[in-house]
Amino acid sequence: MEELGISLSFSRPRVSNDNAFAESIFSSIFSVREWVDQFIAWYNTEHRHSGIKYVTPNQRHFGLADDICEIRRSTYEEAKRKHPKRWSRHIKSWQQPEIVKINHPRPIKSVEA
Repeated sequence: MEELGISLSFSRPRVSNDNAFAESIFSSIFSVREWVDQFIAWYNTEHRHSGIKYVTPNQRHFGLADDICEIRRSTYEEAKRKHPKRWSRHIKSWQQPEIVKINHPRPIKSVEA
């Protein structure tokens, strides 16, 4: 490349490993981005969240959660009807919450003096 007049870097001439440190940083950044992309895909499409009745964020976002939860509710009711002795209380509520927040602060309890 030197004979063609192409400058590879502004570091030491004719040394192939002069950018090893910089390249390792880029490799790490790409590795981190790939990991984060995979995590986000898993989190949004596979991980079922208890706060939204065990549906995925994508199911909630795209309006599928209510139908999924209705199927679960009817399944639970049928199971309770068929085997009432297995149930000591009411079935779990499968109604989706109206508002979903991540790590929202809890109400502060007032302390009376």
